[in-house]
Amino acid sequence: MQKNIVVTGGSRGIGRALVERFAQAGYPVVTCARSAEDLATLTAAVQQATPGAVLHTLPADLSNHADAVRFGEFVRALPGRIEVLVHNTGSFIPGRLQDEPTDGQQLRQMLAVNLLSAYDVTQALLPGLIAQRHGHIFTICSTASLTAYPNGGSYGIAKHALYGFTKNLREELKEHNVRVTAVLPGATYTDSWAGAGLPPERFIKPEDLAEAVFATYQLSEQAVVEELLIRPQLGDI
Repeated sequence: MQKNIVVTGGSRGIGRALVERFAQAGYPVVTCARSAEDLATLTAAVQQATPGAVLHTLPADLSNHADAVRFGEFVRALPGRIEVLVHNTGSFIPGRLQDEPTDGQQLRQMLAVNLLSAYDVTQALLPGLIAQRHGHIFTICSTASLTAYPNGGSYGIAKHALYGFTKNLREELKEHNVRVTAVLPGATYTDSWAGAGLPPERFIKPEDLAEAVFATYQLSEQAVVEELLIRPQLGDI
């Protein structure tokens, strides 16, 4: 049976590295992003690097509930089963809580992108994972999910919530033989850090995170890495 790898937000950064790693290993990959142009660029790059790679893409903004439902339907319509589901969609807006809009708009935006996208897609795909009694869910959390820091604001709140969601999901899915892993990376060299003025070697490489996720997935079904904490060698930024 065809084993599909689902990666949300796969056109750039960590998501792209994950798409490329699983495609390189011969798995059909399903992904989404807001930009159709970015998805077309991704498809061309993957097929050039791995001739014959199978990549299914859908333009979708998963912070929008209707788009998340539509993406779930897109995944379920494909042949085969879901082997891996990686919740990678996310967004980072730095700033102190006291400086954010008082109408709560920024918090709602951070929750929609970083938490509700994962919740909605999980709800759409969970019945199938439970029925097949197989699968592995990864959520790309953050070291900000563990430790609050100045200037973290609503982003830190959302990442703490995503980590709690992941831990709860792990407990509920044990009996259904579905593995759940929280991935907790420190500063990773992606667009979020563009313009930071720091050298690339000060950050984690997205490819290293992809390798770690891939290796974690390859464990036998008798074992699960519940938390995968990765920081730059020189520590947090």
